[in-house]
Amino acid sequence: MATTTAPTLADVHEARRRLDGIARYTPVYGSETFSRLAGRDVWLKAENLQRTGAFKVRGAVNRIATLSADERAAGVVAASAGNHGQAVAWAAREAGVGARIYVPLDAPMAKVEACRNYGAETVFEGATFEDALVAAQGYVEYSGAIFVHPFEDPLVIAGQGTIGLELAEQVRDLDTVLIPVGGGGLAAGIALALRALRPEVRLVGVQAGKSGYTIADGIFVKHPGELTAAILEDLLDDVVDVSDEQISEAIVLLLERSKLVVEGAGAVGVAALLAGKAGGGDGPVAALLSGGNIDPTLLISVMRHGLSSAGRYLVLRTRLPDRPGELIKLLELIAEQRVNVVSVEHHREGVHLSVSETEVELTLATRDGEHCTEVISALEAQAYPVQRVS
Repeated sequence: MATTTAPTLADVHEARRRLDGIARYTPVYGSETFSRLAGRDVWLKAENLQRTGAFKVRGAVNRIATLSADERAAGVVAASAGNHGQAVAWAAREAGVGARIYVPLDAPMAKVEACRNYGAETVFEGATFEDALVAAQGYVEYSGAIFVHPFEDPLVIAGQGTIGLELAEQVRDLDTVLIPVGGGGLAAGIALALRALRPEVRLVGVQAGKSGYTIADGIFVKHPGELTAAILEDLLDDVVDVSDEQISEAIVLLLERSKLVVEGAGAVGVAALLAGKAGGGDGPVAALLSGGNIDPTLLISVMRHGLSSAGRYLVLRTRLPDRPGELIKLLELIAEQRVNVVSVEHHREGVHLSVSETEVELTLATRDGEHCTEVISALEAQAYPVQRVS
């Protein structure tokens, strides 16, 4: 190993003992849809069904369980974009320890409210995770509270590594495992466990947002920590990147086909798989769904975008004579195409229209891309000018 402070397999087993009866042994689901799309057997490790909705509770519980009496009295502090904060807040509450969580200003409110509901004092600080981290560390210096790092901590890494123990038991013939990589604690822990137990398995880290903002906010950090980076460099076979468009597609398919609500960071493994970036052979592949705490407003946007991309939503504009009966004629024509109208908007101002015209924007629920084309052709055949918006 490149580092002498990395946890060992024994540390991961000890973490599992501490987590027994607290963290859930999360299920692994096979997926016919994703197996067909990937051309190989696909398994989904559903950490989105973990307590607090993400894997982070494993590391947080393991770290807090080791506190001395004096440390427990001082309380804990953490910095987080959301999931780590929730996990620390929940683990602290269960252990009877006070908690203070620093979050970036743009952290998803679903995650922030969860921190508060678990009883932690929640403080907004800075635009990025790094800003919140500096503030949390500053608080530690004058308060004496115990800092629980989201990834750069051997006990946190060991806790996340318990997922690797479970995967080794649940899928016996694994060829490849796809693991989200942000700060690197999750990937480091799983890699340590699987390299010891299943050295033949190909381990692929998946990153997002390398060029800026990403919907995978849970793994949006500038770079892994020094400890985690050293572990990942030694143990991962590959690291790949995925785009927000690919992540969005994965979220939609997971919800529609597998009935699993997964946040952006949790969907990156499936996104890499669908993009052909898993590598390796054609053996079974497991994608870790690391969390399900997606902000509801973001989920709505992602679903609408995904449905539009798949041809399930069609938004178009056309023009009508501005007189009674013309809108009904248009809607009757659309109804003949077996299309459901989601919304209708009239535009009479702010567009280049003659005084006798009105613009209509329609949002339509369609079957697929071919159906969208049929609807547009039917309108154009009746001399309606059509501008497709999405």
